Amino acid sequence: MNRCSLFALLTTLASTAAGAARAGETPAAAPADSLSQLVQAQLAAPPTPSPASDPPSVPASEQLPTPPGGSEAPAQPAATAPAKTAPRPQNGEARLPAANTVTVSASRPDDMGMRQQSTAAKMIFGREELDRNGDTSVVEVLKRLPGVTIGGRPGRGSDIRMRGMGGGYTQILINGERIPPGFSIETLSPDQIERIEIMRGPVAEYSTQAIAGTINIVLREDAGPLLQQRPQLRLSDSVENGRHAPNVSFSLPGGEAVGLAYLLSGNLYENRQLNASTTDLLGVDTNGQPNLIRNTVTASDSSNRGIQLTPRFSYHFAGPDTLVFQPFLVQSKSQTHSYNTMLQPLGTDAQPYASANSQAEADSSMARLNLNWTHREREGVKIELRANLGLNHSSSTSHGLQYDSDGVLRDRIDDTSNTKANNSTVSGKYSTPFGNGHTLAFGSDIESSRRTQTNTSTDNGVAQYPESGDSLNASSRRLAGFAQDEWDINKQWSTNLGLRWEGIKTTSSTLGDSSNISSVWSPVLHAVYRLPDSKKDQVRASLTRSYRAPSLADMIATPSLSRANSAVSPDRYGNPALQPELATGVELAFEHYLTRNGIFSANLFSRNISNLMRRETSFDSSLQRWVSRPINIDKAHATGIELEAKFQVTEFFPEAPAIDIRSNYSHFWSRVDGIYGANNRLEGQPKQTANLGFDYRLRSLPLTFGAGINYTPAYDVQTSNSASTSAGIKRQYDAYALWKLSPLTNLRLSASNLDANDFYSASQVILNGVNQRTDTLARTYTIWNLKLEMKL
Repeated sequence: MNRCSLFALLTTLASTAAGAARAGETPAAAPADSLSQLVQAQLAAPPTPSPASDPPSVPASEQLPTPPGGSEAPAQPAATAPAKTAPRPQNGEARLPAANTVTVSASRPDDMGMRQQSTAAKMIFGREELDRNGDTSVVEVLKRLPGVTIGGRPGRGSDIRMRGMGGGYTQILINGERIPPGFSIETLSPDQIERIEIMRGPVAEYSTQAIAGTINIVLREDAGPLLQQRPQLRLSDSVENGRHAPNVSFSLPGGEAVGLAYLLSGNLYENRQLNASTTDLLGVDTNGQPNLIRNTVTASDSSNRGIQLTPRFSYHFAGPDTLVFQPFLVQSKSQTHSYNTMLQPLGTDAQPYASANSQAEADSSMARLNLNWTHREREGVKIELRANLGLNHSSSTSHGLQYDSDGVLRDRIDDTSNTKANNSTVSGKYSTPFGNGHTLAFGSDIESSRRTQTNTSTDNGVAQYPESGDSLNASSRRLAGFAQDEWDINKQWSTNLGLRWEGIKTTSSTLGDSSNISSVWSPVLHAVYRLPDSKKDQVRASLTRSYRAPSLADMIATPSLSRANSAVSPDRYGNPALQPELATGVELAFEHYLTRNGIFSANLFSRNISNLMRRETSFDSSLQRWVSRPINIDKAHATGIELEAKFQVTEFFPEAPAIDIRSNYSHFWSRVDGIYGANNRLEGQPKQTANLGFDYRLRSLPLTFGAGINYTPAYDVQTSNSASTSAGIKRQYDAYALWKLSPLTNLRLSASNLDANDFYSASQVILNGVNQRTDTLARTYTIWNLKLEMKL
């Protein structure tokens, strides 16, 4: 019987069983020698070991904890002592079968097992975490993960931060590659994601632009074993303040157990949101008397619709080669209508307007193609070649009208922007076992990107700055190389020692040609010590060097003009002379693993940063406007502690209800040299953050429900000797209920931000006799989501 016939028969048998289960029947038993039982027996049997590729086995007492879900969790391989030449799995990958070996299924460690096995600290969060709360944006998933915070108000944040550090301190990757320019991460649906990997320290294999850490988002992969391949369809609708946001996602697996396999997946979405805020501007003179009072009320109604396609094709050749082709296609359109009113009862400054309205439209498209070829040779030698090509195009138009207090049209402001960007990356990696327990790896990558942008801004038909309408051409080239040694010294000790060099050249043609060249050497050392006579306890330590490169937006000189220019709302300019920040990092962690996919851990970290970049606000007498420019200032120091507890209550109390607890707490300290005041912290970094949640599975009904709280207290930051910012408390309550209608169908109801409190933020500038402060209060809303999940 050929493989196509086998697949057809298995699909028929699985469909018959599923139909009987839905009808409350037990399917009739097949004959003992039937094909289905033969295949099931093969699936139940342990895979045939292969000396060159199968993972080492461990005694039963050393097997990894069983993840929640009981029999549905992937089985763990049994084990022997590793051969000296056996290659180690890298970056959480599963080992492939040896050449010419036909297997119907493959075993793979669970998320917690891969975390425990990794030498460089890596936390992995798979489908369980992605699906739990029915989130429609990956940002909502990230906010619950250990040490991760989201800037901005609840439900609207997009500044992803590790250790409270965003703005380039946290490296965000998709499939190991940096996010394409212009791509909005909050539009990425969790349904299109296979897993999220969080690395607290840099590793030589990836770019070391990760002072705070790295978050790698891995898109959907192959569907897995043949019998588990089912098309999936997910239909959902979110409601926020009466505005609906429907969402449809699908995945269609296909191919055969060996040879060609594919997964066609995509997501169609539409979001509708209302944003409303009130901003009060207060200015006082040197005697503390008010000299400027201004109140602005802003409301905007926006809609965004788009499609994301993430198909994946993989082909396993007859030999030890594998070719993977994965496009990533995104198309989106948005419309925004804004309304503003302004009152200025006191002040000698001219009031910009009394009322204003604007209409904006934006169109964005992105195509990204990833090609990955893997060649495996005898004795664990592996060669990987990757190529990536990305094309981006975005355009936007905005038309605004501003009126005076008598309703007379004062200004007509028109803005247009057209941006084209392309980037390409080619990388290679060679790894081989060496000596006693070593796995050596060498690699390099070359990245090239180019961006062309044309901005036009007119006020009553007159250009607002000299470069309006000119084309900005900016490009960057990055060359990197690394060497890495993962060494299993003995049963207790493992190390990861690496060295990476990166060089970056950035050029732009705005206000004259300018270029910037920088390079960084980054040695990294990670070590794990497994306590003797304990299969659950281990200690991690690392010493690393990382950096933060200036963003292209901070380097190019094209201005971003403020419609109500003031000391607290200045124009923003770039600085082509910016240099990268450098950081030396230390980590020390203790981890205690539980037998049911749980963990207790404590992690201490420290970062010493030089060439800190900050924006300085000043009054430009030549422009007669307030402007903000980034500069390198002094040094900064950051330390913190991160605690995590995740466990099933029944592990400690067997007769207790089936409740899972998940919690984490982080406390951060930081200091910036050269800035005075009690709050001279890293910009945007809160003092602490915490998450607490639970999941409860009823024994008598196919019902699971849970809830959680995400908490970040209010904090103040002295950003310079003349400027400061403040952020109010964030307290988000989320809850969900999951009803398992059948083995193949789930219905999930979730609510996010149940206690929808207004979000407070403020900024203040005291400079050259000017003392101005803005206080903003922004509305937030509860989001309800109903999702139907079906395996067809």
